[in-house]
Amino acid sequence: QVQLVESGGGLVQAGGSLRLSCAASGRTFSRYAMGWFRQAPGKEREFVAAASRSSSQYYADSVKGRFTISRDNAKNTVYLQMNSLKPEDTAMYYCAAQTILFPAAQDMGVARKYDYWGQGTQVTVSS
Repeated sequence: QVQLVESGGGLVQAGGSLRLSCAASGRTFSRYAMGWFRQAPGKEREFVAAASRSSSQYYADSVKGRFTISRDNAKNTVYLQMNSLKPEDTAMYYCAAQTILFPAAQDMGVARKYDYWGQGTQVTVSS
């Protein structure tokens, strides 16, 4: 069982920055692929970014060049640095863990491939 707890959300003006954190329980964090997803009201949950066990990074086109995912295995934590925020980035942001040892690259952005989810942290970007 893995528990994920997100933090770092809040209200920020357009053009600003936030850093989200996701702390994971357990001693096998380094084995997991970790992802960030988001869901805006009335919309489907969408992929934002992911980091593999080897720290390969994957991004949605909408956030490339603005968001950076990183992980600190010693702290069992994955981060999402969000810069140049836009009002359309407003959403609930969720952290997720994929426990399969060698996930396919094409699965890194697929929500149903993730086994554990956090409760989410709200990000609101004002114009």
